[in-house]
Amino acid sequence: SFKNAIHEDPFGVLSSWNDSTHHCEWQGVLCSKRHPGRVTSLVLRSQGLKGFLSSQVGNLSFLRVIFLQNNSFHGEIPPQISNLLHLRVLFLSNNSFGGPIPSNLSRCSNLKILNLIDNQLVGGIHSNLGSLTRLKYLGLTQNSLVGPIPRSIGNLSLLDHLSLSRNVLSGEIPAELSRLKRLTFFQLSLNKLTGEVPAGILNISDLFLFDVSYNQLSGSFFNDVGTTSPSLQIFGARDNLFTGMIPSTLMNATGLRLFSLSNNNFHGPIPKNLERLKGLFLISLSGNHLQDDLSFISSLVNCSSLDTLSMNRNLIHGSLPRSISNLSTSIKAISLEKNRIQGSIPLALGNLFNLSYLSLRDNFLTDCIPHSIGALSNLQSLFLGGNMFTGEIPSLIGNITSLNMLDLSYNIFQGYIPQSLGNCKQLILLDLSNNNLIGSIPVEIVGLSSLSILLSLANNNLSGSLPLQVGSLKNLGVIDLSYNGLTGLIPTSISECLVLEKLYLEANSFHGQIPEAFRPLRGLQELDLSNNNFSGPIPSFLAELSLLMYLNLSFNQLEGQVPEGGLFLNVSSVSIYGNTELCGGVPGLKLPLCKSPSSTKSSSTKARVIYVVAGSLLCLALLLLCLSILYRKKKQTTTNASTSLSFENQFLRISYEELLRATNRFSETNLIGKGRYGTVYKGILDGGATVATKVLNLMQRGASRSFISECRTLGTIRHRNLVKILSVCSSVDFCGNDFKALIYEFMANESLEEWLHPGTIGQDDESTAIEYLHKGCYPSIIHGDLKPSNVLLDNNMMARVGDFGLAKIISTVSIEAIGVQDQGSSTSTAVRGSIGYVPPGIFFSSLHKRKCGIEYGMGHKVSTLGDTYSYGILLLEMFTGKRPTEEAFGHHLNLHNFIRMALPDRAMDIVDLRLWSEASDRQQEMKIRDCIISVFEVGVACSVESPPNRMDMTEAIRKLHSIK
Repeated sequence: SFKNAIHEDPFGVLSSWNDSTHHCEWQGVLCSKRHPGRVTSLVLRSQGLKGFLSSQVGNLSFLRVIFLQNNSFHGEIPPQISNLLHLRVLFLSNNSFGGPIPSNLSRCSNLKILNLIDNQLVGGIHSNLGSLTRLKYLGLTQNSLVGPIPRSIGNLSLLDHLSLSRNVLSGEIPAELSRLKRLTFFQLSLNKLTGEVPAGILNISDLFLFDVSYNQLSGSFFNDVGTTSPSLQIFGARDNLFTGMIPSTLMNATGLRLFSLSNNNFHGPIPKNLERLKGLFLISLSGNHLQDDLSFISSLVNCSSLDTLSMNRNLIHGSLPRSISNLSTSIKAISLEKNRIQGSIPLALGNLFNLSYLSLRDNFLTDCIPHSIGALSNLQSLFLGGNMFTGEIPSLIGNITSLNMLDLSYNIFQGYIPQSLGNCKQLILLDLSNNNLIGSIPVEIVGLSSLSILLSLANNNLSGSLPLQVGSLKNLGVIDLSYNGLTGLIPTSISECLVLEKLYLEANSFHGQIPEAFRPLRGLQELDLSNNNFSGPIPSFLAELSLLMYLNLSFNQLEGQVPEGGLFLNVSSVSIYGNTELCGGVPGLKLPLCKSPSSTKSSSTKARVIYVVAGSLLCLALLLLCLSILYRKKKQTTTNASTSLSFENQFLRISYEELLRATNRFSETNLIGKGRYGTVYKGILDGGATVATKVLNLMQRGASRSFISECRTLGTIRHRNLVKILSVCSSVDFCGNDFKALIYEFMANESLEEWLHPGTIGQDDESTAIEYLHKGCYPSIIHGDLKPSNVLLDNNMMARVGDFGLAKIISTVSIEAIGVQDQGSSTSTAVRGSIGYVPPGIFFSSLHKRKCGIEYGMGHKVSTLGDTYSYGILLLEMFTGKRPTEEAFGHHLNLHNFIRMALPDRAMDIVDLRLWSEASDRQQEMKIRDCIISVFEVGVACSVESPPNRMDMTEAIRKLHSIK
């Protein structure tokens, strides 16, 4: 029965479970020596098993140990486990069990270890667990448990490990937990607990770990901690509402390694006897109201294992002591930003050669940056903005080739931008704004193709033209060169900055017409060209940039009619003041009407016009005649021939023989995916290019039609967020059999599915691709099967929408999931999609006995709104970590309704808790909360049941970019 409930056994661990072998010899099964034939242990950890846990396991009455952790079990934990009266160890962690914790587990009175960590359990913690008096280990972390912590837990007098973090537990911490005198591990972080921490808990002398971080706890609770808990090594209470002073008695816990009290309301001085904590690894007291000088740094010199020092956002004053250079050479992160630190950076700071993160921004530091900073060869992030540094930017910073973030903004730097910064080939952010820098922009800077977040040189005294190499910034999101003295034309190479979202060039002396090179920048959201010398008309393509939300063209020399569509319909988003020659009837812009062209023309002009028009019409007639003849000839050829000819002209010619070599004769070792109509192999072409080759299974009915469909769609469209087809091969193999294959770009980072489950990543690229299919192609293209396994990730983690899973998964869904819209029709024919991602309809599944239908799952006519629904569900899955097909939703609930009912007040109850790791302080936590709620609202609006009421993809993109 146990074996029958398993539907995936990738390692064949259950292959020995058969009638020809005695069950005591089956893999993972151990039997009693005293009672032959009686099963005492079931040990199948980390075997990749997927399925349900059979209720029949409750019949193994002699069972003492169950180890099933690190598998993919789902469904509920069977209540029949309570029949196992001899059970001592139950390990079910890191699975996908849902439903409540069985209420009758208390019958297992011999239970010593109960580990249900990292599942999807819901409901409350039953108070009768307190009757398991032999329990030593209780692990319920990373589930979705709600309600209070039962007081009866305090009855577990043998308990030494209590782990309840990453749930949604509320109420106060019961004082009864203070009775757990054998406790060594106490973890309640990332819940919604309130009130004060019972003082007795920190009187437990053997306590090793105490962590109540990320709750709403208050009070001043640990005046004697350290004296009463000398064994303490990890002390976490960050992101709460604690008050009072940090007691010096904490230093009596001389074994303390991790000490985090950030983002509370502590005040007073920093303890001076930190030197007693010789094994200290991390100390983080950021985001409090601590008032002290920096003398505490001297007391950390003896902490030879120190890795991280974080004291941001306090009231710390004074100068950086020279002793900072005597900190452990193993230290990797120092963050003292947003304090009141004065003076200069000590020259000897360069001794900390393992430092990877240094932030001193938003203080009152002065003088020059010492050249010794160039010795920090492992530095990755350097934040010195918001101080009063003077002198030149040290060229030796260019020696720090590992640097990926450099912020020197809002200082008083002078001189030229060092060309040596071009050596920092890993930079993703460079901010030198608001200084007194002079000279031209070094080509080495704009040639840094690694820049992806920000390049800001604003508010300086830079001169010269914008280098042609600006086209190298292909991955950059924001460029700010405003308020300088830059001149010349905008280079046409800027058209290559396809990821650009914000471009600020205001307050310079650029001239010429607004360049056509802006047209390809389809992701542009904000564009400011004000206070320059641009002339000529406002290009009409600016009205076609669908994501553009802010446009400032004020105080130039523009003339002519203002475009009337797109962004120009929203007066609050456009500024064109100071261009006296503009005209037009755009509502709200208060412009003079454009003068109509003169009706009086000379007779010679009229004659010339007539001759030109007549000649043009004659040429047009001849052209149409030729096209008609060509069309008739073309109609006589087969569809396959036309497709082959199209690809022959546009793509590489790749033979069957070359594909055979590229894939090592279509070796199993190169196999990376299978679909209904084909198999996908990784291959290396003769020229060295790595590709993905889909070989069609022409014996499968519909495979040829799938081949033609993909040629017609992917062969004629181009978008950075679509998987790119490189070529096709329509030939015969060496046995004379027909052979058809499609050659795609190889996606090295697998699919979004692999990252969401169990990992996570979030981008809005796929929405851009879907909008392009719907609105950027004519006829429109409907994907029909948008889901995480069909969103692939390239080397740069950019999302590419494909029509099959390229990431080592086996898809049971038809790869032929692309419908091409006929001209003149508002619908397209599409094939089946995937349950959970297709729109609901009226089809009832006899298997599930519930409404799980789809608008086009049975081949009905559909619109692009079906893809919109799928995208909405995908978006909700990304931010909750929940699949739309999870059993936890039951018969009357789905992912859409689950989230809709939680908005807005309970949004944080359902969000994937892993996203909280992005929050560094309470303010950022609130920002993340607001953003997540906004994302949920977009996902819900896209996935409403009624197609006409769904949010348009263009609007979804606009909102997501705004949130981002």
